[in-house]
Amino acid sequence: MEVVENSKNPNHSPERKRGGWRAISFILANETLERMGTMGLSANFMAYLTKVYHMKLVDASNVYNLWLGLSNLAPLFGAIISDAYVGRFKTIAYASFFSLLGLMTVTLTAWLHQLHPPECNIHHPDSCNRPNKLQLGVLFLGLTFLSIGSGGIRPCSIPFGADQFDQRTEKGLKGMASYFNWYYLTYSIVLIVSHTVVVYIQDNISWTVGFSIPTGLMACSIVMFFVGTRFYVYVKPEGSVFSSIARVIVVARRKRNLKLAVEDSYGTVEYYDPPLKPGVLSKLPLTDQYKFLDKASVITEGDLTSDGVPVNKWKLCSVQEVEEVKCLIRIIPVWSAGIISVVTMSTQVTFIVPQARTMNRHMGPDFEIPAGSLLVISFITIGIWLPIYDRILVPSLWRIRKFRLTLLQRMGIGIVFGIMSMFTAAIVERVRRTQALKMRQISVFWLALQLVLMGLSESFNFIGQIEFFNSQFPEHMRSLANSLFPLSFAASHYLTSLLSTTVHKLSGGKDQPDWLDNDLDKGRLDYFYYMIAGLGVINLVYFWYCARSYQYKTGSQIEDLEEEKSSE
Repeated sequence: MEVVENSKNPNHSPERKRGGWRAISFILANETLERMGTMGLSANFMAYLTKVYHMKLVDASNVYNLWLGLSNLAPLFGAIISDAYVGRFKTIAYASFFSLLGLMTVTLTAWLHQLHPPECNIHHPDSCNRPNKLQLGVLFLGLTFLSIGSGGIRPCSIPFGADQFDQRTEKGLKGMASYFNWYYLTYSIVLIVSHTVVVYIQDNISWTVGFSIPTGLMACSIVMFFVGTRFYVYVKPEGSVFSSIARVIVVARRKRNLKLAVEDSYGTVEYYDPPLKPGVLSKLPLTDQYKFLDKASVITEGDLTSDGVPVNKWKLCSVQEVEEVKCLIRIIPVWSAGIISVVTMSTQVTFIVPQARTMNRHMGPDFEIPAGSLLVISFITIGIWLPIYDRILVPSLWRIRKFRLTLLQRMGIGIVFGIMSMFTAAIVERVRRTQALKMRQISVFWLALQLVLMGLSESFNFIGQIEFFNSQFPEHMRSLANSLFPLSFAASHYLTSLLSTTVHKLSGGKDQPDWLDNDLDKGRLDYFYYMIAGLGVINLVYFWYCARSYQYKTGSQIEDLEEEKSSE
């Protein structure tokens, strides 16, 4: 990884330092407007599919989850392109235009009557026309453009911000940790606005206007992104990280018959450990985990030239390359535990709007809360909790007890809150259904507790994951690291879709409706919630097993720098 501070302006004064919070202000402004655009579309999209495209609840849920799954799978490919060929800045720039194109296309489906089915006959609501192939094709084309945009923006936006801090210093590490919290705080503010103002416009004024606002905000985000170009630190791509991973695996297999002493790391065996490349910040020492990979860096006869350079890169790897592969292997089990934890959130997000429509949503005699705005309770929780945690709780615990939650502890606490939220959702749904069968409506604010718990779950788990992936991966793999977070969302959305379809087909009988019936009063959504909560409990045990054996990357924690200072 090569850091180039003045690549965009060779005449720029070298004394004028780039990066830091000045650059972050432009990055956060761009990300905030960009997310306002994309979230303004997705916040109420289930309602758009059922009310405008007349899809059944299960069909709309599958389209919604498959689209979100694709949008969260695409960042893996965006990360590869960014880290290997284009760089983060250009990847974000190109992807932003795809997102804008996608938003414009979906807006057209609401504006032009030829691109969506006609309105239902109020006297015969069961005879609504289904969308034709052209209408579905244009809609799916717009969603595909949005997924391509997400593929470039999501894996690069956070690491591009992290590039603005020098992580070799305590100030840089603290700045980056604070950046992750403020990143998610602005994200929560965006979600609050998207699920209130934008959703209200879509439900009560016009879908065309409601989609045009996100489209305009997306255009503004592109402008803001380019305004800050002279303040950014740019990191050049170094080629595919997968070639380095492949070399380590191939060389370790070729040297699998070498014998290594269990206790000897640098004694009788000589390892290839050259100086770091320019721009690489962290030197990774040889660790005791996965010692079979260490053989890839063992120097044997004929491996080096007279200048100390490998004769063939596919016959000898450096200690740094070996340890980078170990970082990836260590992270995968922890990452996989995050999939089920996201399912607890995606399940509620999918079904809470249909739930809310069956409940009393009135605030006073004249105002009715839009069903799509209920999730704002979760976002308000995040917005309140994060500043308290970042500015009050963390400094106080360190000052009084010299205690700081590790990243895995934060993630574990978030998983527990997610399970609590799921059980609460099941209980509330059971109460709602029981009262509905008695022809009574309960207040929509019964959903508040589960949403508060879900907000706390996100505050601990999701932010912990973001910081975990960014700190535990090598710097030049950071875009790949950030693709893992949306990749867990992709897997969770596909899993949610699979579970929904399976339960829809297998539950119920000839005279008994299935759990996920269009009429929630006839179905048993609470059983589905209990099932997801049970999976969450199993996942918590699995996460605990993975976390207890995890070995943090050296130098990735603030405590590591403090230990170095105390030993000097």
